Amino acid sequence: MREPNVRLEGRILFLTEDPGFVRDQLAGKDPAWSPGEANKLRDDISTDEITPAYICYYYDETLGEFPYLGLKCREEFPITRGSVKRGGFVASVSGKRRGKGSSREQSPYAEMCAGIKLVVAESIERIYRENCQNLGVLTTTDFSILDKVRRGESIPLAVFTAGEGEITRGIIEHGGLFNYNMARLKGQVVLHPPQTAQRPMTLGEKILARHWVVDPANGKIGVPAVKPGDEGFVLTDIRFSHEYVTPMAAIFFEQLVGKDAKVNDPGSILMFRDHLTFLPEAMTPERVKEGLLDVALQLEKKQREFATAQGIKLYGELRLGHHGSEAICHSKILEAHALPGQVIIGSDSHTPHAGAVGCIAFGVGTTAIFNSWITKDVRLQVPETVQVVIRGRKPDNVTAKDFMLEVLRHPYVKTGKAIGKLVEYCGDAVEALSVDERATMTNMTAEVGGFTGYVAPDDKTVDYLMDYRKLSRRDAERLCAALASDPDAEYCEVIEIDAAGIRPMIALPGDPGNGLHIDDVAQRIKVDIAYAGSCTAGKKEDMDMYARVLAEAASRGERVAPWVRFFIQCGSQDVKRYCEERGYLDVFQEVGATFLEPSCGACINAGPGVSKTREEVTISAINRNFPGRSGPGQLYLANPYTVAASAIAGYITAWEPGMVLQNSSS
Repeated sequence: MREPNVRLEGRILFLTEDPGFVRDQLAGKDPAWSPGEANKLRDDISTDEITPAYICYYYDETLGEFPYLGLKCREEFPITRGSVKRGGFVASVSGKRRGKGSSREQSPYAEMCAGIKLVVAESIERIYRENCQNLGVLTTTDFSILDKVRRGESIPLAVFTAGEGEITRGIIEHGGLFNYNMARLKGQVVLHPPQTAQRPMTLGEKILARHWVVDPANGKIGVPAVKPGDEGFVLTDIRFSHEYVTPMAAIFFEQLVGKDAKVNDPGSILMFRDHLTFLPEAMTPERVKEGLLDVALQLEKKQREFATAQGIKLYGELRLGHHGSEAICHSKILEAHALPGQVIIGSDSHTPHAGAVGCIAFGVGTTAIFNSWITKDVRLQVPETVQVVIRGRKPDNVTAKDFMLEVLRHPYVKTGKAIGKLVEYCGDAVEALSVDERATMTNMTAEVGGFTGYVAPDDKTVDYLMDYRKLSRRDAERLCAALASDPDAEYCEVIEIDAAGIRPMIALPGDPGNGLHIDDVAQRIKVDIAYAGSCTAGKKEDMDMYARVLAEAASRGERVAPWVRFFIQCGSQDVKRYCEERGYLDVFQEVGATFLEPSCGACINAGPGVSKTREEVTISAINRNFPGRSGPGQLYLANPYTVAASAIAGYITAWEPGMVLQNSSS
């Protein structure tokens, strides 16, 4: 247990929009900071900026050399390798939505290894905050703490546990999740299940209640009801990780549990080699010379060795000289594993992808994954639920991606009020979507900042389970039965959207919340790269959309614009076979697109489709466009139709059936 008071001795690093102010601090100066426009704190600092993707090839204390290397202050990147660690900083301060984006625990771990023991921000994203707590890094939104740090005062630990539930308070007091779980397993911590009376519940609340850990020693699982704020552990049905996270978790496991220790129920654990299979093609010569490629290859080796030793199913990379993988983790989890009513955790913020079939799937950090290998459960506090109701008939060229770009620019979401919430997608426009399209929506709950997103199972879910899992109709209907929110369930917010009023959208570079209707953009935007892929846009129905646009273009003799590099990347080998059966690969080749085997690839700056300069413009169907996410260029998000049409036209273009994409002025 920690001491009841903590003393944080060191300097305070203010991450501001002004690069000069940041550089002065790194140089040893402590310029006065006060709230206001003059020294405005950076908002929306993503984990991509705290630890850019290539930094995550490291998974040990070396990470302490690298925090904030991707931090963009106006148009500059003022932080260099080792500068934070050398600066003697104990606290790091920023504005709204600190730690948004990827669930990578390398971010707070890098900060911790650089000496940061306290994170202060106006608001903090759920996964990042939990990762900090799990590691023992203190977090707060109370800026008055800074005066106490400056004066070197002793601060009561209760300041950081105030308002927290029993378990979160215990984790903070024990200095991290592992210490807390060890105390729990030894009986030194006694859990008190919620005493919530029967109440109308949302589907998400019902699933959590059914999985609530009451008495693990006697296998007692489930409570009659839960309500927002109830805190506890829930039993997981599936736990998965990929090569960015598994090695770090494996090191923790071997060091803290034992080199020869075995994980709990390896049959419910899955591992994936899906993020870095194209890395040799994407890494710059400078980084290869630095030895980063060799470092990255160690991730695959460590994961493979750990999976083999533990008897864990590993979806690996392609062999015989082919780049690519068997599947992107989210694609395969939905295609082959997720079932309605399950609880699934994964080492990636886009784990809610599987919520398309009515399960509760959410991203967690490395420490939570590693601990789940011991306990098979995961801690959570029941979130409030936001209901997103989309009604009406959408235009033919509008997709689920446009629905989400519309949701992301909604004031409730844009201001961060949806952070950490359950998000329930419903309405006749959502019901009309296929499971693949629903997965685009639940996947992008990560960009909303939500805990997870889900769509209640229905007849389309039954058909999906029959098609993908070869279940009988009876078994599929049984799995989906009674999985619906109660009519009088409580929602903290209801967002209503008219599908008929949505037009094809783009998100301007920098943030997925920068959504605009394409026809509201005044200037013509020339495209250098078009990228169609990732877990969000590499599904079967996404391929249908690309092929629909490109087949029309091919029939008119149109090809990819000469100055555009166009990549289409599928999410799994199942999707590739689907494309082969329907002749899509021939269509893609005919127009000049490059088809790629499954991989996260350009979506994480690790494959074909990555920009090389700040001037390059990319139109992409991926889920997020934070600075540096897919190279240094300008990254616009759009739906699959728009990406394919823009590749042919050479300019960002909203597609309509039958439209001519190229003309003499192109």
